[in-house]
Amino acid sequence: MPFQPNHPIPYGRQHITDSDIQVVTQTLQSDFLTQGPKVGEFEEKFAAYIGARYAVAVSNGTAALHLCTLALGVQPGHRVITTPITFAASANCVRYCGGEVHFADIDPATALIDLKKVRALLAAHPKGYFHGLIPVDFAGLPVNLEAARQLADEFGLWIIEDACHAPGGFFTDSQGLEQRCGNGQLADLAIFSFHPVKHIATGEGGMVTTNNPELYEKLLTLRTHGITKDPARMHRHDGGWYMEMQTLGYNYRIPDMLCALGINQLGRADAGLARRRELAARYNQAFANVPAIRCLATAPGHAYHLYIIQVEDRKGLYDFLRTKQIFAQVHYIPVHTMPYYQELGWNEGDFPLAEQYYAHCLSIPMFPTLTDEEQQYVIACIREFVA
Repeated sequence: MPFQPNHPIPYGRQHITDSDIQVVTQTLQSDFLTQGPKVGEFEEKFAAYIGARYAVAVSNGTAALHLCTLALGVQPGHRVITTPITFAASANCVRYCGGEVHFADIDPATALIDLKKVRALLAAHPKGYFHGLIPVDFAGLPVNLEAARQLADEFGLWIIEDACHAPGGFFTDSQGLEQRCGNGQLADLAIFSFHPVKHIATGEGGMVTTNNPELYEKLLTLRTHGITKDPARMHRHDGGWYMEMQTLGYNYRIPDMLCALGINQLGRADAGLARRRELAARYNQAFANVPAIRCLATAPGHAYHLYIIQVEDRKGLYDFLRTKQIFAQVHYIPVHTMPYYQELGWNEGDFPLAEQYYAHCLSIPMFPTLTDEEQQYVIACIREFVA
């Protein structure tokens, strides 16, 4: 009898083990639910995993982006470039600070921001017109940050690497060195998300990594209301209770129990990444000779948060898969087509390659606990539809 799933197969799914539950329970029974030792432990272990000098754990990936733009001093009149194929937060963080968002179209082979188009945009304006660049490691495929850094240095930009899709991912630079996403060697700041469908799941949560000590200190202060308890930084010191709010900050803290979960999940991150790459290789092979299915470019350092195919009748396939208990998803609706950004002057047709990609893209199941049987079923259903 052919395989039939006894439960829905989503595009992504968290994996919570008995060990995860145990460490969270232990933290719930400890003295600290927030602002305790698990936060620092998670930061230290995550920084070591990524290869960065500093890490700052926060409440979610959007908070991480906002803190980055605050730390870099984004303000009204500042102009920042990002990709239209991303979750809206990659652009919204600039708007939170009153800055202007500009977009550069994608490379259709990868769906990453096209750095040639970024160069053309920069060259079309006086030096100093733009202030920053937010490239996104979309679906887990790393941006060539070496090339991005050369552009940034030439035109005086800072870089925030949105690496939410790519913990453990890497690209190989011109010297043959593997540059891990978020390692701080080429971007000023990088951010990660611990949403349930991500590689490391804490429910909600995020992280900022950097090698810059000044930015690190700013992030720590901005994360907690702009308050410091460090006597060396205070204007005065009234006693052990004393603290100073020295700038306008936010409550972007993450609780200890979520950090305990993150630490435990981090311990099996490499195993999950290896499984994602195994699943991706099987998809690549299954669709290689199917003209009706187009896959995005791959690379050895791809982290495969998502596996995306492009087909002519995307809605037809989406609806068909739902009848088969397969719940695919679309990543992403181009940011510049959202009503909010259209009110700011962007229009459909501004970035045709992003819009063409959106019209055909579909994210199919990709998560470490997807079984071989389930994957073969997904493949068979997709091939049945496109045939």
